[in-house]
Amino acid sequence: MPLSGESAPLLGDGARPARRRVRLGLETFGLLSLCLGKSAVYSVLSLVTSLTVGPKLNEQTTTINGAVTPDRPWLDVAYKLADDFFLIVPVVLAIYLLASVRRPGPSVWRAIGLDGLRVRRDVLVGVGATAAVGIPGLGCYLLGRELGLNTTINTAGSGASLAAIAFYVVAAAANAGLEEIVMIGYLLTRWRQAGWNAWAAIVTSALIRGSYHLYQGFAGFIGNVVMGLAFGWYWQRTRRLWPLIVAHTLLDVFSFVGYALLKNVWTWL
Repeated sequence: MPLSGESAPLLGDGARPARRRVRLGLETFGLLSLCLGKSAVYSVLSLVTSLTVGPKLNEQTTTINGAVTPDRPWLDVAYKLADDFFLIVPVVLAIYLLASVRRPGPSVWRAIGLDGLRVRRDVLVGVGATAAVGIPGLGCYLLGRELGLNTTINTAGSGASLAAIAFYVVAAAANAGLEEIVMIGYLLTRWRQAGWNAWAAIVTSALIRGSYHLYQGFAGFIGNVVMGLAFGWYWQRTRRLWPLIVAHTLLDVFSFVGYALLKNVWTWL
């Protein structure tokens, strides 16, 4: 289903479809290589390292949000701010690229579902999606770890101080924006414009999403592929991106902050 205002050729009236597909393919490859595609490659290498280092996967711990310089908190803050800033850069580039090829009509924000027309509904749908995705996702993680298919994930490597919790929330929002805007809003739009079948685009995007979570283990891959399929299907039907960003942010906040506050109480985490 084409977006409003996108029926005109993207590269000029005389552009050939094959040339358009190549250019859009190179564009998406280039953007992914700068962010999540690169993360997928390093995630695969991380999994290979974990599989060949000796202990079983469920006897290893993967730490997320760890302190870079725990002995110098002020410098650690600078590292975290830099990390969050560079998560935003690919988002800006993706939106710029989408906007640069649009003709007069609805803005790119409205086209991919980042306008503010349905704030209440978007938030409510996002909250509902958090439970729908988060509860099965936690079950997948626990089962995968029990079966030796996943590492133990320490999502609160910087502790449980108020400052650390604040940074967890910022990191959750930054990661959610990056993943949903690039993997859903940008990629599914670009691949549709390049002539891809809708489900081929959704499945490919979901597999990439799962791949850059392989550092967690196989359960992390499976859970995130399922999440990518569900989110891609929802966006394809509604063209609303805010609910996905809200859901992803809440999932990460619960994962980061919840683990920080409860890991000594709920030892099974």
